[in-house]
Amino acid sequence: MLEQTMVLHGAPTLAGLKTGSLFSVHTDGIPDIERDVERINQTLEPKGVRLTVMKRGQRRVLLYLYREAMLSQCLACPKAGKVLRQCGYGRLTVCGALDTLRERLSAQEGFPHEIGLFLGYPLTDVTGFMRHGGKNCLFCGCWKVYGEEAAAMRTFARYRKCTELYSKRFYTGTPLNKLTVAARSAF
Repeated sequence: MLEQTMVLHGAPTLAGLKTGSLFSVHTDGIPDIERDVERINQTLEPKGVRLTVMKRGQRRVLLYLYREAMLSQCLACPKAGKVLRQCGYGRLTVCGALDTLRERLSAQEGFPHEIGLFLGYPLTDVTGFMRHGGKNCLFCGCWKVYGEEAAAMRTFARYRKCTELYSKRFYTGTPLNKLTVAARSAF
């Protein structure tokens, strides 16, 4: 069940098209979520992908599937770093930023607006959402677009196609490790 949810909500991350994906799962059918997350990480970590618990509810868990190298690159961007520092992020390492995001998720009912940076949304769209309070966007798809509408629409189409293909492959028996694209080498 957990793998199925990961494919449905995280295929673009598994494919290397997106920094991260956030989704919740019902814990009723999962007796030990930590054990399942660890088992999945043993499969995905060699490919540069991790799954982590971000927030717990009584019957649901919020999970973040991410590509560590892509997230690290985002956190190293000076403009993104400035936005995150303004939101209270002190350490802009992957672990430090995820710890702060967990704290911010626990401290409020909804999602902190900077979460888009962790999901691979364009900085222009994240800051536009923050500036306009989620209103007056040019287009709404996987996220609210405040910048390059045509580029965002192409990205949304790629994400949809990827999810369709990955879902079909998963349902016909392709295991998660075969669906996950390995991180590109820096060399």
